[in-house]
Amino acid sequence: MPSASSDPVPAAHPPGAWPPGPPSGLTGWGLLVHMARGLPAALTGWRQAYGDLVHLRMWPEHQLVVSDPALVRELLVSHHGAIVRWERGIEIFSYLQGNSVLIAEQEPWAAKRQALQPAFAPKSVKGFVATIAAAAGSAMERWQPGAAMPIESELTSLAMDVIMRMMFSGEIGGEAREMEAAVHQALVTGNAEMFWPASAPDWLPWKRHKRRVRGLLAGLIERQIGARLAMPQDDWPLDLLSRLLELHRADAAAWPLAAVRDECMTAFLAGHETTAASLSWWAWCMASHPEAQEKARQEVEAVLEGRIPDGEALPRLGYLAQTLNETMRLYPAAPILMSRRATRALTLGGWQIPARTMFMIPVFLMHQDARWFPEPQAFRPERFALDAPPIPRGAFMPFGTGPRVCLGQHLALAEMTVIAAMLLQRFALAKGEGQREPEAVLNISLRPKVPLKLVVRRVVRATNGGCADRAFKT
Repeated sequence: MPSASSDPVPAAHPPGAWPPGPPSGLTGWGLLVHMARGLPAALTGWRQAYGDLVHLRMWPEHQLVVSDPALVRELLVSHHGAIVRWERGIEIFSYLQGNSVLIAEQEPWAAKRQALQPAFAPKSVKGFVATIAAAAGSAMERWQPGAAMPIESELTSLAMDVIMRMMFSGEIGGEAREMEAAVHQALVTGNAEMFWPASAPDWLPWKRHKRRVRGLLAGLIERQIGARLAMPQDDWPLDLLSRLLELHRADAAAWPLAAVRDECMTAFLAGHETTAASLSWWAWCMASHPEAQEKARQEVEAVLEGRIPDGEALPRLGYLAQTLNETMRLYPAAPILMSRRATRALTLGGWQIPARTMFMIPVFLMHQDARWFPEPQAFRPERFALDAPPIPRGAFMPFGTGPRVCLGQHLALAEMTVIAAMLLQRFALAKGEGQREPEAVLNISLRPKVPLKLVVRRVVRATNGGCADRAFKT
């Protein structure tokens, strides 16, 4: 297998030269239209035609599409100090998330990241496992298995409940469906606005749905903050909101209540959406590959013996982790990282890149590159086995890489593992008769175009310690 080195390459091309790319015509705006009609397909075609570094000239911008693992690491790690996120993307995300750690840049970002990091460190995540398991157990008791169970919606509600418990020591309750619809609308709207230079004012009549979504989500967060502030501080539970409010009381100038609200909104949105999307795709992969599902279930039974997962057990669920990793390879929840802009001239892969150049990083192209993953469309969890051939650094990055790697990556992995294990203890997943692979649609995150439904049956532990499908036990 070829290797992907992360060592920066000296300049090999003269200043003013650009990598190959599609013809732009007079303005290049036709390329933007092509992207708006189907971004993944456009990027796939250009990579096939022009290689791992593609130049797009769309007046007034120069943009490079970077899909080589070594070049991506060179950009995000070696040149971290010379890039910021795309201004338009930040404008769109900040509509809901203010100036949170996801939005901030440079010193403000570093300060927020440092303050929040302890809450998402592996040791802290281990302490959340019981909370995750409690939410999963409560949700799965209410599931109604059947021939067309809305598994995606159920997993989304569960992921929302998990983040609500960890943030606010509360439950999502009856608001789950309304919030699920609001988040979906926010993602669809935000994705569409990425292709426009500016957003129309909110007061326009046709923006009422956008205003309503913002009001619903903001109301959810503000009610929780208000209720907590009304409590004596000695009664505050040990959760993320209490940690943020302690920062506020210690330094209200650095952490005003608006900053607390922004971080809560980001934690709620980012903390459930990518996890729910990944678990939904994992459910599809398990239903489509019953042999892998059964192997994972046997491992869960051998490790847990019917017990609820705890922090000590998760590292021993190796094959289950492989199925989750392979799912995230095939269906990365964030298929395209937020675009970056160079704040100064830099050299990338031997090309001398001027300041203000933009960079797009399509993770999905690296995840489905046959050089790094033979037969890339096949579902093969064994790619991630300990004795498997090594995967080049940067070829698999479902959570990004570099200093801005996803803050919640350890939490997301633990949550997905707990929920997946508990699901396999209780249920068997199967495709409906004639059911085809769902069409994937990119609306910032990657979701099935039509909400995913699967055949779901209960399983019970057999007397020999294994599991059996209840439909056949009875």
